Amino acid sequence: MLRICLLCGLLLSTFTLFSQIQQKNAIVKNVLGKPIDTDSLSYVVNMLMQKMNVPGLSMAIINDGKIVYHDEQGYADIGKKIKVSRNTIFEAASLSKPLFAFFVMDYVERGLLNLDTPLYQYMPYADIAHDERYKKITARMVLSHTSGFPNWRKDYQNGELFIQFDPGTSFLYSGEGYQYLAKVLMHLENTDDEGLESIYEERIAKPLQLKVTKFVQNEQNLSNKAKGYRSEKVVSLKETDVFGAAFSVHTTASDYSKWLAALMESKLLDEKSYQELFKTQVLLPEDSEQRTVGISEWTLGFSKANLPFGVGYGHGGNNSGYTCLFGIFPQTKWGFAVFTNANQSDLPFTILQYLMTP
Repeated sequence: MLRICLLCGLLLSTFTLFSQIQQKNAIVKNVLGKPIDTDSLSYVVNMLMQKMNVPGLSMAIINDGKIVYHDEQGYADIGKKIKVSRNTIFEAASLSKPLFAFFVMDYVERGLLNLDTPLYQYMPYADIAHDERYKKITARMVLSHTSGFPNWRKDYQNGELFIQFDPGTSFLYSGEGYQYLAKVLMHLENTDDEGLESIYEERIAKPLQLKVTKFVQNEQNLSNKAKGYRSEKVVSLKETDVFGAAFSVHTTASDYSKWLAALMESKLLDEKSYQELFKTQVLLPEDSEQRTVGISEWTLGFSKANLPFGVGYGHGGNNSGYTCLFGIFPQTKWGFAVFTNANQSDLPFTILQYLMTP
């Protein structure tokens, strides 16, 4: 709560400082449908980047289901003075999860996977076979974070996978669940990480013209990738040849926003799939920190917020050296995405707050 109060103070000072900037290019609308001067927006973002010590940023805004604005600022590589361009690749971190949920619905439509069939019936999972409760876990539970798995087993002392509560009875954010489901898809296809990437590209990326939004990276993506920074120090590169359903997507704001626009236009998947994706699966606990920013529910892969001006869906992400966020409002077909190469930065959320200002 203290962090949110500090952000509100920063935003208030920012809005006051720039409230008298004359509008020149009012062609982009904020969440409330109010025209935004793009010069002013870019200037505000630049100032916030400096205050929050964010090296580089890629950002896009969607109006009426179309990408109408993109902005790239700062440095992809501070040491070499390489600036962020529209081709600069960022890690999307947990923004991988909703895209993966979308991919899973393609399997559901094809009759290859049922959301409510226990996953062990498709593929037994030796890592958790010691707990019979795992045989209750379904794809629906995984995608809505009710599997009972922890976020990551490595965060605990013995490093073994465990179940914290009876599957389907509570909410616990879990990357482990997403990785189990990815393994199930590989098993169904009799393939590996690269093979599942090829299937994703054929069924999802190519039809939606996602040219660089990948779970498993190629040389072109890696050569254009922004360095990640933690306290002004470069973060070491992770493995990039793993299909990380929970964490591994690399992309640009413009490319990722093609998928966000497709969501609001109900493309590729059928109506029933979209109803499943956006239907509330679980209410967050009353003491959840996410409720302080309006998020009260979770769907299949998306957080859900019931706000005065509409129902919004989104997701935030943090990998070591990268922070990102997206939000969409299907009723008005408004959306945005922000990617940065700064560790645990509040900048994406601060920009969203700015875009919600009357």
